[in-house]
Amino acid sequence: MADFPPVPLTLEGASALHQFFRFDWTAWRACGESERQSILAEITTTLNALEKAPDGKVHTALFSQLGHKGDLVLVHFRDTLEALNQVELALAQTEFYGFLDQRHSYVSVVELGLYESTRKTYEAASAKGFEQHSPEWNAEVEASLERGAAAMAPRLWPGVPESKYLCFYPMDRKRDEQKNWYSVPFAERQRMMHEHGMIGRRYGDRVKQIISGSIGYDDWEWGVDLFADDPVVFKKLIYEMRFDEVSADYALFGQFFIALRLPIANLGNWLSGSLA
Repeated sequence: MADFPPVPLTLEGASALHQFFRFDWTAWRACGESERQSILAEITTTLNALEKAPDGKVHTALFSQLGHKGDLVLVHFRDTLEALNQVELALAQTEFYGFLDQRHSYVSVVELGLYESTRKTYEAASAKGFEQHSPEWNAEVEASLERGAAAMAPRLWPGVPESKYLCFYPMDRKRDEQKNWYSVPFAERQRMMHEHGMIGRRYGDRVKQIISGSIGYDDWEWGVDLFADDPVVFKKLIYEMRFDEVSADYALFGQFFIALRLPIANLGNWLSGSLA
């Protein structure tokens, strides 16, 4: 692999937007009951229209956030960035939006890293005598990516899982004088990522993970969504991964956000002080 391009191939799918809001409780309580009901009816209609894709997948989900970082989280998956921007604009037209203070957001695209198949693809192209980045080489790579995209379509174009809890965090790979992930030989990165992935697979029956790439989109390199019905599993999974070489030596983490699924039909109860 020393003579092959150092960059692993990736597959990209749905565009993703995470929105984190503080809710203005003081302004809300100052409204009369009839006004509150009108505002609630409008935002409920808007959220219901945004929630489901034509194929039935949930592609907008609402969460009640824990801690001081905010009150509400919206997670959106769409086919394009334009569609995500339209979601933002639709929400901004509602009266309810006037009670929201967006404290944080994250833009990314669902990504599958292909360390294993990258090596096979490059070796196959080389075995056929194709020069790197020649039209023949590029066609071989593109055909491999098209096969992978078809096989991985459910993972590339996900709905928001119907789990009770969400954990979201951004992360980088280190690139400093002591540790620089991007200068590590491909084969070593492949080995470390394989071992890293094996940990995640052991939790696959309890945690749904969606990785999204954000290089060139946002301030970190990746965003990680974890969905589960038992929030303790987030702690166990992330803690175990801290002992893994790729995380222990090369990972940097941003803020963590944790939230509970809030069905749109229960938003009125939430506004009255109840999750039920």
